[in-house]
Amino acid sequence: YAGVQPAEQRHGRELRQHADLNLMADEYLMLSYHAMRAKNAGFNSGLKKDLSQNLLKVMVVPNDISRVLTNIFNNAFYSMAEKKKFKGKTYEPSISISTKQVNGMAEIEITDNGMGIPSSVLNKIYQPFFTTKPPGEGTGLGLSLSYDIIKAHGGKLEVQTTEGDCTSFKISLPLES
Repeated sequence: YAGVQPAEQRHGRELRQHADLNLMADEYLMLSYHAMRAKNAGFNSGLKKDLSQNLLKVMVVPNDISRVLTNIFNNAFYSMAEKKKFKGKTYEPSISISTKQVNGMAEIEITDNGMGIPSSVLNKIYQPFFTTKPPGEGTGLGLSLSYDIIKAHGGKLEVQTTEGDCTSFKISLPLES
């Protein structure tokens, strides 16, 4: 993985390594975007990046963090593609990622201008097997596992959303100096 260096801490069966979250976020954003375009040839999205040049590395299991990032990006692109079906040409999908250091934590914020999460289900999104997607489109494990992975790394996964307008996920992970 881009930006990953070996280290000697183990988490479960996998080795924790120093990782550059900027490189990981950028890499998995692009992989998810191209995967969406491969499934939906007419899909386009604005991609905005504001990555802190001074972000310190974090000690993580890269495979785990890649799953979290991929899940959030895939959900965002799915939401924007669904909104595009309803809004048509007047709607321009856009996703932004930003990174920064705050109080000993590295933060990645991922914001999309998709459908947003309905307030009626917001308190269920981290529950295993809960999904807002139609049958066959999602397992309902993505956000549940993402939440557990971030928590196991000593971090937090938070969401802010406005139904019909946008969703923002903030991942906070402890910094390694």
